[in-house]
Amino acid sequence: MKRRDFLTSAAIIGAGTTVGASTLMTSCGGAQSAEKSKVYTPEELGMYSFVEIAPDGKPLKAALVGCGDRGTGAATQFLKSGPNVSIIALADIFPDRMERCVQILKDNHKNEVPEANRFLGFEAYKKVLAMPEIDVVLLCTPTHFRPEQFKAAVEAGKHVFMEKPCAVDPTGIRTVIAAAKVATSKGLTVVTGNQRRHSRAYWEAYVQVKNGLIGDIVSGAAHWDQGAWWNKPKRSEWSDMEYNIRNWFNIKWLSGDHILDQAIHNIDIVTWFMGIRPLRAVGFGGRAQRFTGDIFDFFSVDYYYDQNRRMLTTARQIDGCDGNVSEQVYGTKGMFTSNGPIRLEDYNGNIIWQYDNNKPSRGDYEQEHIHLVESIRLGKKINQAEDLAYSTLVAILGREAAYTGKAISWDEIMASNLRYGPEKYELGDLPDYHEGVVPKPGRPSNEALEAEKNKKK
Repeated sequence: MKRRDFLTSAAIIGAGTTVGASTLMTSCGGAQSAEKSKVYTPEELGMYSFVEIAPDGKPLKAALVGCGDRGTGAATQFLKSGPNVSIIALADIFPDRMERCVQILKDNHKNEVPEANRFLGFEAYKKVLAMPEIDVVLLCTPTHFRPEQFKAAVEAGKHVFMEKPCAVDPTGIRTVIAAAKVATSKGLTVVTGNQRRHSRAYWEAYVQVKNGLIGDIVSGAAHWDQGAWWNKPKRSEWSDMEYNIRNWFNIKWLSGDHILDQAIHNIDIVTWFMGIRPLRAVGFGGRAQRFTGDIFDFFSVDYYYDQNRRMLTTARQIDGCDGNVSEQVYGTKGMFTSNGPIRLEDYNGNIIWQYDNNKPSRGDYEQEHIHLVESIRLGKKINQAEDLAYSTLVAILGREAAYTGKAISWDEIMASNLRYGPEKYELGDLPDYHEGVVPKPGRPSNEALEAEKNKKK
């Protein structure tokens, strides 16, 4: 949890020489103008088939890593994706969560996981990855653990469903990017849990935007503003580590804060539609009413791009305030918005295009698993890991700008050695975790102050 060497000019290590930008993200504005006259088909842009059920094929056996609510939900959605799929192995830290998951899969989906294939502990994921009969692994643990688990899954040659976001810090992001490139070289499918990218409505809007219906993109906005979210007060029988993991959403080193865990959805859509990375970010945030943990409950971040383009991101979890979960992308001729029906409007409020909600389509959470199975069985290669990594890094950039109160550039955050979390994982005390202690913008962190005091002693 120490914020070591945060703004460094050191060379990026561990992810090769091509981690500066994905092929879909550029700070160069010339490409957009050069392609104005081109009309893209949905297939050219990579739009999915949006079938209502994945095709049949050889049995696909999956392992679930992380048996909490989201993991159990992902497992059930995988089981409903198509025929001949099953969950045959589980990994988690806590027996009670695993038992609940086992029962739900058995009662609701007639999927029984053999007791011999249920593994507990921080190293449990390695045991399921060592099973040669596993084709697919579903990674649904708290975010902090995801980079190393994704890397191990790719090394083991498994297809992957990876929940969002994919990391809590730049160190983890570089691990994901490197592993994503290896996954591509191995021909592995990687589908990620930014489920809006599996929405037919968003895809059809994206095609219209790419084909110039709102003109050249000049700015965007991403919002996830809602009431207070879940939290779990510490019980006397829980160690620090157990409390942190059971209350992971509210713990900085595990979730990366809610601007990552929730607002990543909206940031990802604007990043996808704009197709460029920010040059820098300036933000603010704080903690007003959160009951547990050590994260903020509100953020507001300005992202700056080339050609004076901008994105505003807001994220809030405070009861009694206005809610807004939506994205907007503004062009020279009009705007895209998901606030209400997904549509494009001109600046007089006239609807240019609107998605037809009568079109058949499965829910986005189910559709992403249909795309996963379809990709594997039909050889339609999908690897979303790198796109998720860059969208997650946009969110991390905004979070650190708010935490520090400083303007931070894309190059600085990409090269940063910042890493959150303990070096060793075991149930017990966490001396570096302090309940309720949050970053103070404009001031050194509490950890840094303590280090200075110890030096003087």
